[in-house]
Amino acid sequence: MRAALGLRRWRRNPLRRTTDLVEAWAALVSVVLLCVAVPLVGWSAGASAHDSLRLAVRAQEERRTPVTARVVRLAETSAHGPRTAESGGEERLRRSVVARWTAPDGSPRTGTVTTSRRHSAPGAAFSLWTDRDGRPVPPPMRADTARAHAITAGLMAALLSGLLVETVRRLVVRRLVLTRYARLDRAWAATGPDWGRAGAGS
Repeated sequence: MRAALGLRRWRRNPLRRTTDLVEAWAALVSVVLLCVAVPLVGWSAGASAHDSLRLAVRAQEERRTPVTARVVRLAETSAHGPRTAESGGEERLRRSVVARWTAPDGSPRTGTVTTSRRHSAPGAAFSLWTDRDGRPVPPPMRADTARAHAITAGLMAALLSGLLVETVRRLVVRRLVLTRYARLDRAWAATGPDWGRAGAGS
């Protein structure tokens, strides 16, 4: 908003200083950048992130296979190691079990994995994602999750570039203000000693 107000300094005025004109140019450039360049930066960053995440999702889907596992018994230890504050909340919804499943190559596998509590009874079947060697892995990223991450990346890029433009504009204005003060000090030093003196033309 302040950048737009700086455009008032374009008006013809006998008291307009060079620094006023520079400030007006800085305001105009910052407005153009905020309206044109910043959205383009955000869109470009979001599109690039979306393309990268889409390739990652595709690669994960190719390397991971869903299989059906069956619960053998409840596990004595957690599949994620020692219990932490974060895992405490997860344990209320999921449980560690010893399960049996068939790897993509047809070999039987048994291991400790996590499943929802409603699938934790012995003999219960649940879906499990494995890699090509049959080891349990997290499910591939969903397409809507990748899209949300891309949108977030675009918004963050636009926000940061907008902050950069405004910061540079403020630094320019601050420099101009300091220049004005320096010129005023020099003018006062030249005329100040004669201020109010008789016969000095005051």
